Amino acid sequence: MHNLDFDILDLCAPGIRGLKPYEPGKPISDLQREYHISDIIKLASNENPLGPSPKVIAAVRQACDELAIYPDGQTHELRTAIARRHSLAPECITFGDGSDQCIELLTRCFLQPGTNAVISRHAFAVYAIVSQAVGAEIHFAEALSPSHPSSPYGHDLDAMAACIDEGTRVVFIANPNNPTGTWLDQDAMLRFLESVPRKILVVVDEAYSEYVEEPGYPDCVQWLERFPNLIVTRTFSKAYGLAGLRIGYAVSHPQVAELMNRIRQPFNVNKLAPVAALAALSDQQHLLRSLQTNRAGMRQLEQGLKALGLKWIPSICNFLTVDFARPAMPIYQALLRQGIIVRPVENYGLPNHLRISIGLPEQNLRLLAALKQVLGS
Repeated sequence: MHNLDFDILDLCAPGIRGLKPYEPGKPISDLQREYHISDIIKLASNENPLGPSPKVIAAVRQACDELAIYPDGQTHELRTAIARRHSLAPECITFGDGSDQCIELLTRCFLQPGTNAVISRHAFAVYAIVSQAVGAEIHFAEALSPSHPSSPYGHDLDAMAACIDEGTRVVFIANPNNPTGTWLDQDAMLRFLESVPRKILVVVDEAYSEYVEEPGYPDCVQWLERFPNLIVTRTFSKAYGLAGLRIGYAVSHPQVAELMNRIRQPFNVNKLAPVAALAALSDQQHLLRSLQTNRAGMRQLEQGLKALGLKWIPSICNFLTVDFARPAMPIYQALLRQGIIVRPVENYGLPNHLRISIGLPEQNLRLLAALKQVLGS
């Protein structure tokens, strides 16, 4: 292909010129091609190791008969079910192909050059990517100290509040946070929401909320009536096991949702995803099994890591971010050669850490055995 005889960056939107794309966890197929390995386990992307409910598989297979027909652009049945679940009006809900698309829609609505978003250091990378893409500035608030007794690397809400100025339009909070697994309790969240000016939107990303068992953890959806500038995002990709179908949603004031739906493409959610999500919601026993598997796997992994002399960031999610006290990329590469995919988080400012998803018991054992061998060598 011929080289362009002009600089394509001259035509590019300013926010995209220096943008680095999001780097997802390494796919199994890539490792198969690169290392010619067939026996691979992926503990990189916080997926549900049990997979989706059998009810989901049955519902999706039945829905395949209608693949030639466009999906319902309003996602009516799922919208009604989620509205009932949260005791909200259906007009409060916006769907995306994953909750990260809802976050992107919000930035396109409310951020532009001359405005800024406030984001905690070590928070989910997509917040900064989509904010920069629309030309907004990013105010990074330093996270809590690594030596903090209860929430090392967690969101420092005082530092985030200090970053808010006249140009701030959106504040992003992940609760719990990826990739650290840290969380904010109800009292802290309420104090922060009460302190933020009403003209500034606060987006609370609750992608991992189903895994949380801490008694002080807040369900921020319940506060929408009290805080009309609050937006909460949820996903079916994690605990419900639908990562491959990509469906999530935002709940917000109806006027915010109406703006998001102005720019949302009419068929952004495919034909199968709402069918799968409805079936997943109907099988709470499968969700319970998923949470029990995660709880037992977390104990198994913590005990094994402790036996290896390793430390990790305390997590209430379905992953642990492990501190190797030295550059972690060589360890990551060595695990790849053993057919185990985990997640380096150097791009999050954690070069000595690897994020490890909780797997099935045999997968966790294989990971721990591989780590023992890698660290020993």
